[in-house]
Amino acid sequence: MDLTFIRKYPERVKKAVRDKGESADVDRLLRLDEERRNLLSQVEALRHKRHLISEEIGHRTRKERNASGKMEEMRSIARELKGHTERLRAIEAERNKVWMRIPNIPNVSVPLGAGKEDNVFVRNWGEIPNPHFEPLPHWELCERLGLLDRVGGSKVAKAGFPLFRGAGARLGRALVAFMLDLHTQKHGYTEIQPPLLVNREAMTGTGQLPKREREMYRTDADDLFLIPTAEVPVTTMHRKEILSETDLPLRYVACTPCFRREAGSYGRATRGLMRVHQFDKVDLVKLVVPE
Repeated sequence: MDLTFIRKYPERVKKAVRDKGESADVDRLLRLDEERRNLLSQVEALRHKRHLISEEIGHRTRKERNASGKMEEMRSIARELKGHTERLRAIEAERNKVWMRIPNIPNVSVPLGAGKEDNVFVRNWGEIPNPHFEPLPHWELCERLGLLDRVGGSKVAKAGFPLFRGAGARLGRALVAFMLDLHTQKHGYTEIQPPLLVNREAMTGTGQLPKREREMYRTDADDLFLIPTAEVPVTTMHRKEILSETDLPLRYVACTPCFRREAGSYGRATRGLMRVHQFDKVDLVKLVVPE
C-alpha cells in the first residue's frame, strides 16, 4: 500500500488491519517512516556539505593554498555520513518489514466475520442432485477404483503428497488438457509453462512473502521457492516493465504443480484431496486497465 495513503489515512488503514484480523503495526510503520525521512534529510545535507568542501579543497589546491583544515573537515563529514547511511539502511530494512505486513483495505461491500460461519449467502443456481443411493466420498471412490494411492505417496514423500495410478493419472492429465485447450482455443489465452522455482523477489512482489514464508518449500542453497500457484511466476513475467494500454488485456493460462507446506494442517481430520501439499492447478492471469 502506498505510504502516502497510509500517512494521510492512518485510521482507515488501522481499521483494515482489525477487520482482517491481522497484527500489522501501523503506528510503528509511521514512526519508522518519519525517522527515515528525518535521517534522509540529514544524509542529503551532509552530502551537499561534502560537495561544497570538496570544491573548496580543489579551489585551494589550484591556488596552492593550505587545504589541510578542509581535508580534516572532509574526513569528519565522511565518518558522520557513513554512520548516518548505515543507520538509514537499517531503518529502511525494518520499515519495509513492517510495511509489507500492512493489508489492503477491503471493499465496503465485504461483510466482516471471524470464520466461514459468518459468510453471507449471496446466490445459487441449478438444482441440487438428490441421488437414490448413499454417495461415497471421493477418497473412498478413488481407493475402490484404484485411482489414488495415498500410502504410496507417503512412502515416496510423506502424507499429503498424493500418488495417482492408472485411470486416476489419465483423468488428471485429461482434465488439464481440456482446460488448457478451452482457454487457449476459445478464450484467447496464451499458454505459459513457467519455472516451478522462483526467487524471493517474485514471492514478495505477488504478496506471498513475508506473511506465508513458513508455508513454502524453499531451497536453502539458492534461496528459491517452489511455487504455491502458477500466478507467482506468470505475474512476475512483467515485473519492472511498463505496459502500454494498447497491448492490454494480456491473457495467460498455465498449469503447474503447486506446493504448500502447511496446506494439510487446516484439515488434518479430512481425508482425500481437499488439502494436500502438492496438486496440479490451471491458473488464469489477466492483465487489464483498472476500469
